[in-house]
Amino acid sequence: MISTGNEMNPHLPECHDPEWLDTVRADTPGTEHVVHFNNAGSALPTTAVADVVVEHIRREAEIGGYEAAREATARLDRVYTSLAALINTEPEHVAVVENATRAWDMAVYGFPFRRGDRVLTARAEYASNAIALLQLQRRHGIEIGLVDDDDDGQISLAHLEHELGVGAVMVALTHAPTNGGLINPAEAVGALCRRFGTFFVLDACQSVGQLPIDVKAIGCDVLSATSRKYLRGPRGMGFLYVSERALHTIEPPFLDLHAATWTSVDSFEVRADAKRFENWETNTAAKLGLGVAVDYALDLGVARTWPYIQDLAGTLRRALEATGKVEVHDKGAVRGGIVTFTVDGLGAEQVQAALTGCGINTSISLPEYARYDVAGRHLPALVRASVHYYNTSDEVARLLDALPT
Repeated sequence: MISTGNEMNPHLPECHDPEWLDTVRADTPGTEHVVHFNNAGSALPTTAVADVVVEHIRREAEIGGYEAAREATARLDRVYTSLAALINTEPEHVAVVENATRAWDMAVYGFPFRRGDRVLTARAEYASNAIALLQLQRRHGIEIGLVDDDDDGQISLAHLEHELGVGAVMVALTHAPTNGGLINPAEAVGALCRRFGTFFVLDACQSVGQLPIDVKAIGCDVLSATSRKYLRGPRGMGFLYVSERALHTIEPPFLDLHAATWTSVDSFEVRADAKRFENWETNTAAKLGLGVAVDYALDLGVARTWPYIQDLAGTLRRALEATGKVEVHDKGAVRGGIVTFTVDGLGAEQVQAALTGCGINTSISLPEYARYDVAGRHLPALVRASVHYYNTSDEVARLLDALPT
């Protein structure tokens, strides 16, 4: 172990905690029990999020599920208003679905592909998205083009421009990958896609709530995101943004009586707004919890918390590297709160187990989660420590002290 002693760890650069930190930790009861560096998996919710979920379940038990949902109609409508404010769009362009992967699937599987269409993606692409594209390749005969990294390890804009010139109907990009701190240059990618008229799908699962997102500035046609990660909402909930062009381009791969209207015995009409990507049955309690989480992020200000996340993650990276026994594997000109590393002579499972034994939550990023990147770099399983704005420099010191060497 690397001892911190009674003084500042010599491996730990100074990181100043902001004035609002005590407040957000008081709002987050989990910080009293664990050091939670698994925010890229599922972050700690606030007391307010937990309360609204539990209260709604109790209300369902008291008066019935449909009746409780009807009673909460106004609050459910505000979830769309809050999500729209978070990403700078209008409520009719937002759908609330069960998770980010299903949101992404509903858009991409509904795209009118033709045999020979090219879809471009980057080395940071997540396994679920890559698997879906491979299935669409089998079904429709599409081609998948892989855009190289640049010298910083992010998507190469020069190579992307070249490939767009060759021809592509879609760019599918992961904004912040699961396996490292990289933040891909989404706005620059969006500008190239607009120039070439290419449909742009952005997986923002790890970036929404972590850094400011403006879909109008990015210029994406579709954006998918989750509740449970940096937004700190309940599990089993996510959302989808679809642009006006996407609404005119995509018909969801499956429909129900919520997404469409049965207009006659042999006809139906798909609804005009983004709710065409939803279905009738939903987790109302989790949806309300998502709304509370988004309101918390809006009140606190993502633009205010994002620099602190970057600073704390940077502190952790430098401290790990300074030990001389750890290699950090993050890439990118801009890096966020996800830190991945290996410890000399130890497997990721051993490191995670040691940290868990000290009350420190981390996760493991396996090569098969990101074969274009992690497996492509011939890396083993990585330890992933993902920081959030309620984490502290003292908690970083605790991780260093608990790190097996």
